[in-house]
This record gives sequence, structure tokens and C-alpha cells, in this order.
Amino acid sequence: MTYAEAATSGPELLHRVRNEYLEMPGLRLTLEQAQRLWHLRRPECEELLVTLVDSGFLSRTRAGAFVRAGTGRAGA
Repeated sequence: MTYAEAATSGPELLHRVRNEYLEMPGLRLTLEQAQRLWHLRRPECEELLVTLVDSGFLSRTRAGAFVRAGTGRAGA
């Protein structure tokens, strides 16, 4: 498995996405933006984001963007 493949699969991808949200506390992405940023197909990206929402790491705003939970931005 190449580095690029590892960075876009399973636990490695979850770790990468969590780190990006931790490094950029104001990060606010729609599903489409996340797909482009992480070079994912829609079903993979949805699964990733839902996993992070279900774990309590991310929240989804009323407008549909994904933000880090607890940042006070989820209502926007």
C-alpha cells in the first residue's frame, strides 16, 4: 500500500481528518468541500463524516457544514 492509499483509507484517514480539524479550529466544510479536500467519493466521505459526528468529534450545522464539536459554531 502506498502512502497516498494509506492516507485515504480507514483509520489513517480518520486520524488525518481529526488532525486537520484540530489544527484549524475554525474549519467548516460542506460534504462537497470535504470530498474535494480529501479526494474522496461521496459515499466514502459521507461515511467518514458521519463516523466523526457519531463519535462526537464533529457537529453538523443547520446549513449542512461540518465543524468541530464544542466550538460554538454548530448552530450557524
